[in-house]
Amino acid sequence: MRVQQPSGTRGSLKWLQIAVNQAPDLVQPPDLPRIEWLSPLATDSYAEYRDRAFLDRLGLGHLGPGLEQFWPKRGPQWDALGMTAQGPVLVEAKAHLREFFSPPTQSRDTSRQKIEEAFNAVQTDMGISSSTDWTRTYYQYANRIAHLWWLRQRGINASLLFVSFLNDDEMGGPKHAESWGAAFASANYALGLTGKNPLLRHVVHLTPDVRLLQAP
Repeated sequence: MRVQQPSGTRGSLKWLQIAVNQAPDLVQPPDLPRIEWLSPLATDSYAEYRDRAFLDRLGLGHLGPGLEQFWPKRGPQWDALGMTAQGPVLVEAKAHLREFFSPPTQSRDTSRQKIEEAFNAVQTDMGISSSTDWTRTYYQYANRIAHLWWLRQRGINASLLFVSFLNDDEMGGPKHAESWGAAFASANYALGLTGKNPLLRHVVHLTPDVRLLQAP
């Protein structure tokens, strides 16, 4: 699904659109090769992508049938997508901590069952106790991690980039990178993702300052 977005006027929608289109160096992790941004582009109506459409955008459309078996429709809608010489980059952006504490999944019946089966597969592979209910605790973060795992299981050298903006005073966002670090550390602990988990090597964090994106 391709989801056309308005020009952002506040929060992470605004800042990520500006960064990708006008200041890409600010969202270029030093540990990754140069990112070619594929969304959200001004020339593409700032569209965001989900389900098979995000794979198509990354040139991975052949994986579409497998994704449909792994996850129900209306899966994660990626804030940005990029490609490097090594592989794709999936992006989730936040401007304030309240966004990070997502509610449990609202899926029911067969969709809920498919999500639970997907999480169980991820947890089993990573040696995480199935008693940790990823459908309730940090659900949005968990489903992004699950999609990274799914791609890498298929030989795709994917990275998951969290862009956590600083100094968004309008949204009451954090002023220090340590605040975001503490939030992610809490989520990892709750989900059983220890620092030694090999998947976390492919999770990248940036904390750009929105003041660098504001007109003087």
